[in-house]
Order: sequence, then structure tokens, then C-alpha cells
Amino acid sequence: MPTVVAVCAAALPDLIDQPLWLVGITPVGRTFAHSLFGAILIVGVVGFLVHQRHRFDLAVAFAIGYGSHIAADIPWHVLAGDFHELGFLLWPITEMPPYSGVKVVGTIGGVEITTLWFEAVTFVFGVAVWWSDGRPGLDVVTRCRSKN
Repeated sequence: MPTVVAVCAAALPDLIDQPLWLVGITPVGRTFAHSLFGAILIVGVVGFLVHQRHRFDLAVAFAIGYGSHIAADIPWHVLAGDFHELGFLLWPITEMPPYSGVKVVGTIGGVEITTLWFEAVTFVFGVAVWWSDGRPGLDVVTRCRSKN
């Protein structure tokens, strides 16, 4: 169960901020839930609620999943030299300019290396680690499917 919680928590910042942006409530798709202020609030509330049920493991899994999303959004801007786009970390104190999209971080043998390459490598590495670790969390999905 902690693996499922961590995966869901890792998706949560985008599941909160993207709809807020799409309906025009926020100016860009990385604001409240991507901000360290929002992250601390959300992780704190979830941690408190889960603590009430004596599931410290789920609180830790949620914090790791959520924090990993925020941490994973940072390197692409640093590698591309777009430090101003890190404004999401302290939003609303700092301004968050519109997201400039995929960033070119270099060229190797005439091939542009973009942030999508790094994201693909990170994803494949994560799946490989998950697979070699015995595919934790898959049992929850299988149990849910067998109940239906």
C-alpha cells in the first residue's frame, strides 16, 4: 500500500495545479501545489490525517512521493539555465512565468538532447528499480481487479 500512496502522491501536484490553470484560476500550471508552501501544507494535512489512523508508513510514503515530484521539476530548469522558472518553488511570493516547455540542454552528435530524454531515462530507471524490487503495489491492483 505505501507504494501506491507514493505513486499517487507523486502525481498530485499536477492533478491539482493543471486543472486550476486550465479553468483560469491560476496564471500557470505550476503554482499552489508545486510551491513549497503548498507542499508543506498538503503533506502536513495528509500526515496529520494518516497519523490519526496510526499509519506512519503511509504518511512517509505520501511525503516521499509528493516531494519527489517537486524535486524532479527542478533539475530541468537548472540544466537549461532557466533559473527564473524556479519561481514555482516560492509561489506566490515569487512570480512564476509561463512554462517554456521542453528545454534543449545540449547536442550530442548532431542530436538535440532535451529534458524529455532525461525524463524518459528517469522513468525507465524507476520502472527497472520497481521491477527488481518485486513490483511493490501491484498486489493492491490485482486484489482490486479480482474483487470485480
